[in-house]
Parts: sequence; structure tokens; C-alpha cells
Amino acid sequence: MKPIQIAENIYHVGVNDWNIEDFHGYSTPLGTTYNAFLILDEKTVLIDTVKAEFGDRLLANISRIVDPRSIDLVISNHTEMDHTGSLARIMHIIGEDKPLYCSKMGAKNIRQHFTNPFNYQPVENGQSLKIGKRTLTFLETRMLHWPDSMFTYVNEDRILFSSDAFGQHYAGFEIYDDVVGEKIMWHARKYFANILMLYAPLILKLLAKVKEMNLAIDMICPDHGVIWRKNPAAILEAYQNWSRQIPARKAVVVYDTMWHSTEKMADVIAEGISDQQVEVRPMYLRKWHRSDVMTEVADAGAIVVGSPTLNNGLFPTVSDFLTYMKGLKPTGKLAAAFGSYGWSGEAVKLINKVFEQMKLEIIDPGMKVQYVPEKQDLDSAYEFGCRIGRRIMEQ
Repeated sequence: MKPIQIAENIYHVGVNDWNIEDFHGYSTPLGTTYNAFLILDEKTVLIDTVKAEFGDRLLANISRIVDPRSIDLVISNHTEMDHTGSLARIMHIIGEDKPLYCSKMGAKNIRQHFTNPFNYQPVENGQSLKIGKRTLTFLETRMLHWPDSMFTYVNEDRILFSSDAFGQHYAGFEIYDDVVGEKIMWHARKYFANILMLYAPLILKLLAKVKEMNLAIDMICPDHGVIWRKNPAAILEAYQNWSRQIPARKAVVVYDTMWHSTEKMADVIAEGISDQQVEVRPMYLRKWHRSDVMTEVADAGAIVVGSPTLNNGLFPTVSDFLTYMKGLKPTGKLAAAFGSYGWSGEAVKLINKVFEQMKLEIIDPGMKVQYVPEKQDLDSAYEFGCRIGRRIMEQ
């Protein structure tokens, strides 16, 4: 990707990572981007860097605009290595005595990542920096999604450099939301559901703070994916709604199966839910990646999990998904478990234990069938689904 001017003397100098397929257990079939930005003023400013192996491309992009050695200061909004992997190299080229602006926690983290004696300039929340015609304001966004995270706001251009907030794992030559179109919202929702959902209460507080500050925003530039320029208010509103986690009339039936018995149960449970006028998504864990399941779970009113019992425990893919979901802490959902077994049948109990740990509302003790479900078992599974559907409609 070549550098692109996004405003007068402000450039996108980041890179596409077309080939990454997995990001911390999150599937990225369309790759991702590592966005970095260059501001030319009386001082030349670089906001964020890129993953270590893409340092050459970042330097090549900067070199098409200015000599990298002319950069006067660097801002690190977030210290995770997909944004600081090439930081030491950049600082070595421009001069390690040049100021490196970051949050207080950012300075602490970068010192632990690198041994270089950088000229750290830790900033306070709300602190401003004059770089010529422009003024930069730093906003602390602790735990969104690391303790060091912060935003950088360009007052005169009304541009918010938002680090990992409002991003998407989406690689493309189309760098703007209005060029990609409405499909980008699904990628943004997936990003929220799999990275930021557990920080939903903090996001609501941050959005309230932005509103209180009466911060005018014409453009939002995250560190992954597209830039929001057509209607940045749309992604702010989406984050507001997603963070509130208001359940929709929707259920996700997620399961795996050994000899199709649990699958047969899942099918009729989903049918029973659907017959109560509730949207339902059956999701087989060997077809659907855990991160795609969580994207559907994000706004679901109920999560229904099915597993056969294997070696007195859960089937491995189901255990994996439950561990992943538990870490993301979805709230306000109904929950139910089902499964088949041969001779012991612990799976339903183990699923319910995870639900209890997550403080989800278990609406039924669960349903289990030994070996192959017969007609009466499938009839019971259908009624099980109907009960779930009716409870969702009562929410």
C-alpha cells in the first residue's frame, strides 16, 4: 500500500498484512492492516508504527513523503507489538533523543519491551501539544484495550487517532468506510465482539466523556482497518449499542458432535426456537470459527451449547469455545445446555458450570440423551427449544 493523504499534510503510511489468518485466536480471513500516520507541520509527527516484519514498508512509505530522519517526534498510542514492533528501528533512524510521547503506562510497557534509552514524554489525560498550526490533545483510554491505551486528537482537523478502538481486521486498498460500504460494519462488530466486549462498561464511560467534552469528530483513524470519514458518528453509535449488550430476539445454538446425535438434537432445538418467532443461528464448531460464533453471540438473547461427553468431559472444540467466550464476558444472556453421551454424561453439567461462572441465567437444567436420540427424545428436544424461544420472547 502506498501512502495516502487523508487531510491536508496528514498521511496514512501504514501497511496491509494480507496473509495473517489468526490474530490471538481470532480468524482474519481477509487479513488486517497496521495503520500509522504522518503529520507534516512545523514539527513532523509519526503516530504509531507497525509490526516488526513490516518495518521496511513503513519506512518506504514515509520516504515517499519525507526523509524519515526529519521526523521530530513519535506518538505511541498503544504498546502492543503489532503497533510498536518497528518502533526501536524507527527511533534508531530518526534519533533516539527525539521525543516519544505515550501514556505513563505506555512508557512503562515500552521500557519492558525494549532496552533502548528513548526520550520518553509521558502525557497526562487531556494534555495538549502544539506542533505548529496544529494542536494535538491526548486522551487516556485505559483498558481500551490495554492499560496503556490512549487516543490522539488533532483539534484543528477534528481527526481522532483511536488506536485499537473502532478498528476492524480488514485488509484492502480501500481505506475509507464509504468506499468499502456497509459490509465493513460486520467486520467492526466482529472486532468489538472478540476484542473489546469485556471492556463494554469502560467504553460506555469513554463515550460519555467524549460527549461531555463536546469533541467534534470529522474522521476516526483506527490502527486496524478502514478510516471512518463518511459518518464517524455511525461507529460511535454502534459502539454505544454494542456496549449496552441489549439482547435481541435471537439465539445461537453452538455445538459439536461425534456420531451426529448431538447434531440431531441441535437441529430440532433450533427448529423449536425458530417456531417461537425467534431468530436462531445453529453453528457447528468444526465449520464456524470461535470468533465468528462470538460475533453472533454478541447481540443474542440466548446462548445454547451442546456437546457429547468425551472421556467424562467436554468435547475439545466445545471446551475451547467456552473458555474463549468466558474470557470475553458477554452479559445479559439466557443460557441452556444439551448433549448426548454413551455411559457417563457429564457434558451438560460441565457446560452449566461455565454458565454459572459467567453469571448467565440458566433457564433450564439442560437436556441429555444416551446414544442415538429416538423420536421421543427429538420431540423433547423440540419442546426444549420451544421453551428457550418463549423465554427469549419474554425478555
